[in-house]
Amino acid sequence: MERSTPGTTAARSWLILLCLAAAATAGVLQAHAQPDSKGFISVDCGLLGKTSYVDGKTKITIAADDGFTDGGSFHNISAEYITPTLAARYHNVRSFPDGARNCYMLRSVVAGLKYLIRATFMYGNYDGLSKLPIFDVYIGVNFWMMVNISDPAGLTLLEAIVVVPDDFVQVCLVNTGTGTPFISGLDLRPLEKTLYPQANETRGLSLFGRWNFGPTSSTQIIRYPDDPHDRVWIPWVSPSYWTEISTKRPVEHTDEDVFDAPTAVMQTAISPLNASINIEFSWVPFSLPNDPSPGYIAIFHFSELQLLPCNAVREFYINLNGKMVFSKGYTPAYLYADAIYNSNPFLRYSQYNISINATANSTLPPIINAMEVYSVFSTATVGADGQDVSAMMAIKEKYQVKKNWMGDPCVPKTLLWDKLTCSYDNSKPARIISINLTSGGLRGEISSSFASLKALQYLDLSNNNLSGLIPDALSQLPSLTVLDLTGNQLSGSIPSGLLRRIQDGTLNLKYGNNPNLCANGNSCQPPKNKSKLAIFISVPIVLVLVIASATILLFSLLRRKKQVPFFAYEGSMNNSVEPQNDTASYVPTTGGHGHSSSMRLENRRFTYDELKKITNNFQRVLGRGGFGKVYNGFLEDGTQVAVKLRSESSSQGDKEFLAEAQILTRIHHKNLVSMIGYCKEGEYMALVYEYMSEGTLKEHIAGTRNNGRCLTWRQRLRIALESAQGLEYLHKGCNPPLIHRDVKASNILLNARLEAKIADFGLSKAFNLENSTHVSTNTLVGTPGYVDPEYQATMQPTTKSDVYSFGVVLLELVTGKPAVLRDPDPISIIHWARQRLSRGNIEGVVDAHMCDDHDVNGAWKAADIALKCTAQVSAQRPTMTDVVAQLQECLELEEGRFAINDANSNFYTGNSSNPNSSYDMYVTNHSTGVSQNDAFEMEHNFGRIPSMATGPAAR
Repeated sequence: MERSTPGTTAARSWLILLCLAAAATAGVLQAHAQPDSKGFISVDCGLLGKTSYVDGKTKITIAADDGFTDGGSFHNISAEYITPTLAARYHNVRSFPDGARNCYMLRSVVAGLKYLIRATFMYGNYDGLSKLPIFDVYIGVNFWMMVNISDPAGLTLLEAIVVVPDDFVQVCLVNTGTGTPFISGLDLRPLEKTLYPQANETRGLSLFGRWNFGPTSSTQIIRYPDDPHDRVWIPWVSPSYWTEISTKRPVEHTDEDVFDAPTAVMQTAISPLNASINIEFSWVPFSLPNDPSPGYIAIFHFSELQLLPCNAVREFYINLNGKMVFSKGYTPAYLYADAIYNSNPFLRYSQYNISINATANSTLPPIINAMEVYSVFSTATVGADGQDVSAMMAIKEKYQVKKNWMGDPCVPKTLLWDKLTCSYDNSKPARIISINLTSGGLRGEISSSFASLKALQYLDLSNNNLSGLIPDALSQLPSLTVLDLTGNQLSGSIPSGLLRRIQDGTLNLKYGNNPNLCANGNSCQPPKNKSKLAIFISVPIVLVLVIASATILLFSLLRRKKQVPFFAYEGSMNNSVEPQNDTASYVPTTGGHGHSSSMRLENRRFTYDELKKITNNFQRVLGRGGFGKVYNGFLEDGTQVAVKLRSESSSQGDKEFLAEAQILTRIHHKNLVSMIGYCKEGEYMALVYEYMSEGTLKEHIAGTRNNGRCLTWRQRLRIALESAQGLEYLHKGCNPPLIHRDVKASNILLNARLEAKIADFGLSKAFNLENSTHVSTNTLVGTPGYVDPEYQATMQPTTKSDVYSFGVVLLELVTGKPAVLRDPDPISIIHWARQRLSRGNIEGVVDAHMCDDHDVNGAWKAADIALKCTAQVSAQRPTMTDVVAQLQECLELEEGRFAINDANSNFYTGNSSNPNSSYDMYVTNHSTGVSQNDAFEMEHNFGRIPSMATGPAAR
């Protein structure tokens, strides 16, 4: 078997660089940030000015990056790395020493279309520090790849195929604290929707390698114009192991061809020197810290290049690690391009061994023309609404806002743009609801792009130097409640649309200290008329306020006659609770700056007689707990509900009742049980919830629901993930954050679709995240078997206390056993599981009722997450955000097992009548091997990148 020596590697590297990026020629043109006539965008990162040039080999126009990003600094690489064969594109870089995230914006793309995105990096000691950086690269808000520069002279190339959801796409470099991010070049190429069906709206392909077999020279790299999509095909030349086969005749493509390999690639092939031996490949996965063993998709390209005599047969199998990947022998068609490929990733292996061997019927050895290998990465994370993003980009550009305004304005939350507030709904894109640009140095007219932010509620442009007219389009923003324009140089009249919004009370407009602004909605008059508008607006507002105040005073007096004033009760919570970035569930009363200063309960208040009617005199009991019994009920419109009525003997009193009522009034999440209403009438206290038809998770684990039918592993993982998302929202999405303090299987409810929701917030506590990390209490609450030992010792619950309890629930899901086992003596499920897992006995831990119908790797991972959650020391436990991410990976492993089943059912030939007929989506959260290399086995001029452990060989 041949292996590349360092000298051979260096020689090949020079040749690749020579062919990939030939020295630029032609005249200098005006740079532009738009696609060319082919839809190509090609960027030379770090090129000074607003220029562009034409590449001498491909004739593709390459533009400076001035119109694509506004961050970073320009640098030339060190002179010692500039050689006669190194293209000008790699002489310079743009680096980003400032900010956690810096992005390139590629505009004028087609939403929903498939694109190839390529990024190149050559360090060349541009900063003179000789410190090789490591950083992450994202496509939009989705992680693509980690760049790990290991050689200052090496060229690292990343390439991905993705579906772009909007009319723009961003490529972002994220500083991970291990070196300054930089970039040399960036390309975007459109692809037909039919190409690469493995890539879709939620899944991207990340290139591991693309190889052309059969060229006689390692300089014969094929790209545009031979490949109209400008894919880079690297030649593999090894004449001592195989015979090169070629033709000058054109190779046709069938109508069903979903890869469109170029004719120049398909006109060459390889075959073993000895007809009795096989062609073999192998590669080792490119490991990432968050995905050490990624899955891969392989595409094998075939075309028969020889006109065979009638008695000759060329037929072969393709095997992966000894298993057939296509269920029958395959014969390539003469001068027609075809492919065998898998639509979902291979099962995960520590090494992938491909063997192409002739069948017993074959009289000729196997051949192969080309091969592509991709890893899968998730593009399922949804960023902010596309229209909102476009509007904010236009606003940023108009006012030249620097701040940290790079990438998506809302996602991830940790990189939220300064001065913005967003609302988040897991099922929809994030929306921008608040912008505060007071004293921001803004000049010029008010941007019309503000009117495109349809979810905007609060806009503060005060104390700037804005001039011109107030756009009437702002009155069309349906959710806008506060518009502050004070302290500017605005002129003209207040638009009639805004005046109507003021009159009907839906908008609070502040416009003082604008000397040239007219107060009359119809025409501009001297300042006297301004006072008329003030009277015109102020009088009805004052009347409304007087009436409202009188009503509130009367209501307050009436309330004092009751034993416990519901809203005056202060013992139930340390702070008021309001959902962060979520306004659908409350009505804000705006103060001087338009922020919510008080809350109003909007849930229905029931009388006790109404509850009796709803529950048919409390006839059917659904369950019982520390608060009291829970009854089945139906509202007037037929909606089924659950009524939790406090009993006289309840261990939980007014405090817990009011705590739960206040919390559920103010927090809303798809994985938290919703409160429909409440009753507080003398001694009667009740909460009315949405009905969860499938009862508690505890019942399902114990087998007392569904006629004893067992939850599947996929259902268990989904329930765990949804429960974790609910807890994550309590810890991160609420303001102030909440600690549940009684997480257990009986407090996780399931609806008819087995969707999980956290319930029972009577023991929950709020805490101020800025000032403390725990809540000081005098009493220990919770359920034996679930209580954090550190909380027991300190009496100070933290969010990590909930993490501990959730870890116990997760172990119950994995094992099918209760939190405390009788074995025969009482033993914690944590100790029971640790003992067995320490001996590597996962099958002795997993619930036997599932009959081994689960992904073993996913089960191991889930058990490991549970043990980390239940670590004795809280500092060693993950956050719920970490748990959500890890459980998502477990679920994807199981989804992938369902999608794959066995390799045979997911491999297709390119001439199949319908290549998508059995296509199942599989998504993984992490990108995998990415980089283009000129040989399967060497670390070459593309830097440290995934490579074939063994090149194609005849055996």
